[in-house]
Amino acid sequence: MQKMLLWVDKASTLAGQICGWSIVLLTGLISWEVFCRYALNSPHAWVLDAQVMLYGLLFMMAGAYTLSKEGHVRGDVLYGFFEERTQAGFDLVLYLVFFLPGIFALTYAGWTYANESLAINEKTFSPDPLLLWPFKFVIPAAGLGLFIQGIVEIIRCIMCLRDGKWPSREHDVEEVDVDKLKAMVHVTDKDIAALDVYVVNAEHAGAAK
Repeated sequence: MQKMLLWVDKASTLAGQICGWSIVLLTGLISWEVFCRYALNSPHAWVLDAQVMLYGLLFMMAGAYTLSKEGHVRGDVLYGFFEERTQAGFDLVLYLVFFLPGIFALTYAGWTYANESLAINEKTFSPDPLLLWPFKFVIPAAGLGLFIQGIVEIIRCIMCLRDGKWPSREHDVEEVDVDKLKAMVHVTDKDIAALDVYVVNAEHAGAAK
């Protein structure tokens, strides 16, 4: 079971990392358009639509990735003080009552919405129109990814209720706080204080010369 959960984590991570490259494309596209607009006096009508699509892809497809890393914002005023079993109980209720119905509705409505767009070969309202229906299929794809990752989180809640501790999950690049960074490089506060004294003494010696 744990291998299956980690496999879903890896799939969500991979999807998020691949779609994350859209920020590079978005940055390049905006930079190129600014150059064309102000240096060449030759703007392109379709670029704004492309920017919105790329940002939408980044935003929508980051959902399952962020959920797999416990990165979504939560009201953590009291939650962090609860025992892990209590946390799992709260999470399980919230997933079942709010998360699953909402994400199912998003996926179902998004699928209908995208197919209607495909049926009319919908394009953007622009002098240089782009196909819009491929982007609209991102909505049900993102919803499906969130739904599957949500099922995984529900299973984790049940396992935590059974075992009394949260099961492990797939990790990715994270922001490292100062204490963790010190532990990683095997540096203590005493080492930092000694280095500060050395630097001050070196500065005084240099000034004396």
